[in-house]
Amino acid sequence: MTKPEKLLFILFSAILVISCTTDDEEEGGPETGFDREALLANWADNIIIPSFENVTGATLDLEEETQKFTQEPTIANLNALRESFKEGYILFQTVSVFSIGKAEEINYRARLNTYPADASGINAKINSGEFNLELPSSFDEQGFPALDYLINGLADTDDEIVGIFNSDPNAEFYKNYLNELSENINSLSREVLIDWKSGYRDTFVSNTSSSRTGSVDRLTNEYIKYYEKFLRSGKIGIPSGIFTGNPVPENVEAFYADALSKDLYLKALETVQNFFNGKHFNSSQNGLSFKHYLEYQNSIKGGEELEDLINAQFDAIRNQATSLSPDFVQQVKSNNNMMLEAFDELQKNVVLLKVDMMQALSLSVDYVDSDGD
Repeated sequence: MTKPEKLLFILFSAILVISCTTDDEEEGGPETGFDREALLANWADNIIIPSFENVTGATLDLEEETQKFTQEPTIANLNALRESFKEGYILFQTVSVFSIGKAEEINYRARLNTYPADASGINAKINSGEFNLELPSSFDEQGFPALDYLINGLADTDDEIVGIFNSDPNAEFYKNYLNELSENINSLSREVLIDWKSGYRDTFVSNTSSSRTGSVDRLTNEYIKYYEKFLRSGKIGIPSGIFTGNPVPENVEAFYADALSKDLYLKALETVQNFFNGKHFNSSQNGLSFKHYLEYQNSIKGGEELEDLINAQFDAIRNQATSLSPDFVQQVKSNNNMMLEAFDELQKNVVLLKVDMMQALSLSVDYVDSDGD
């Protein structure tokens, strides 16, 4: 090989190496050696699918209790329905974070928990006897918030609420709407579970790519988005008025149900911390998750393990919550500073998760936060 040929060969090889490196970077970079497939399998098999199995048991019970009440509207049946509603709403917090696959496709979270409920829109649909819950415009007229309104907020007393379902001129329309709401909650929950168990689980686990379309990247973004926008902002920030300076107690989750909003908040908080640690659903056993991924990466901040800092902040958030009223409506009205303090504690983990953890795991945020923070 002549000297010019050698130079040409070296130049061509260099270009080829640069090209391959660029392709790797566009796909998210080379694998780190961490077992992403085992991580995804733990998420799917030990956390997500069991959580949805548990939820569908509760939503089926909710549908059955709704039918009992609409067939025989009594105070006893109303109270039984309320207990089923409470259980279903709390357990929904264990799956709301997993907006991926079928749940994302059918707008599962939005259809089951867009609040505050549009009471005037619900009443208009009942009065007309016509409604279509498939439309995006109806998201705030269905799900748990709409159920909350119909079984807790229609009137001031239980006797009056039962009376509406018994003797109101539109009593049958009220019953039909209530049945449709609970049937919809159950059918959508079952649809997501069936999809996970009939093929999506394998698709999810096998997609170990380190690109933005990989399962780890996508679910991590959904996880942090849920924490930031639905847990921090939705449950605490918006009703406390952190973004506007004007508290809005009407925007509290479970507005009409007494002493339920804090339970929903605590269950959601527990869910995101358990998922961070890879805790199996209804078990003390842990599997691979973010905590172990950060340990593998030896992620340090300020001389401390990043996973320890995140868990410590989760604990600090929970400790602060002990001082909150069981009813966030009353908390906002009586001492909103406690809600603002809760937001501040939640915000500290936004930084640790969204900035520090994402950087440590070489992941990119792919959603836009419009809260101005």
